[in-house]
Amino acid sequence: MKRNVLIIILICSFFISCKSQKNEEKEVIEETVSDPLPEKVIEKKKSDITIIPIQHATLILEWKGKTIYIDPTGGAKAFAGKKTADLVLITDIHGDHMNIDTLDSLDLAKSQIIVPQAVAEKLPANYTEQLVIINNGETKEIEGITIEAIPMYNLREEALKFHKKGRGNGYVITLGKERLYFSGDTEDIPEMRKLQYIDKAFVCMNLPYTMTVERAADAVLAFKPKQVYPYHYRGTNGFSSVSKFKEIVSKNADIEVVQLDWYPKR
Repeated sequence: MKRNVLIIILICSFFISCKSQKNEEKEVIEETVSDPLPEKVIEKKKSDITIIPIQHATLILEWKGKTIYIDPTGGAKAFAGKKTADLVLITDIHGDHMNIDTLDSLDLAKSQIIVPQAVAEKLPANYTEQLVIINNGETKEIEGITIEAIPMYNLREEALKFHKKGRGNGYVITLGKERLYFSGDTEDIPEMRKLQYIDKAFVCMNLPYTMTVERAADAVLAFKPKQVYPYHYRGTNGFSSVSKFKEIVSKNADIEVVQLDWYPKR
């Protein structure tokens, strides 16, 4: 009898031990499954382009030993200590884009100057041999850099007098694997909305000459650049709201809004 009781106790102990082991294994499995997988961190590729804002619509690009001036204004003082331009791009005939006094004050003897026909007609004759004329819809390669001329113009009836279609150029510049768009003076025209594969977009927003913050932001949401740099945002009534622009564009988390100092105190 005692022997039978001992056997029963041993059998019960065995089953209890097995059950306990299974429960422990289950807990271990559940803990393993419930642990979240570490998030894969995707590092953004560092750009090899240096962007130097000067003022309003004026900036310098540096890339692999090449220096590009966009709409140089501000006189020699604004470019003091900066590298000499290999290329100069001018978008339009207005003084905040084509500034002859500034051009004359800089060492541009060895620079190529890329302009639309309307700008070429306004520049002094001493620049003629340096000019590369490119008009809306044309693409040219200069010193290994591809430059596309994009239309820039007004749509609103009351603003048509400022920028008519065909006169000025926006530009898409390809530097290595990056495509940079410069809007020049424009509204949210179809040609801008149809742009593709833009890495960095410089977009204007000032009244009465170009477009509202809302229209600029809506256009950016349409063509989806990886980064957008609000620039050229001082109008007749002061500065447009870059914070509002950023708020609207942020509806698409994949677009980064980059704020630079376009209006430094001198």
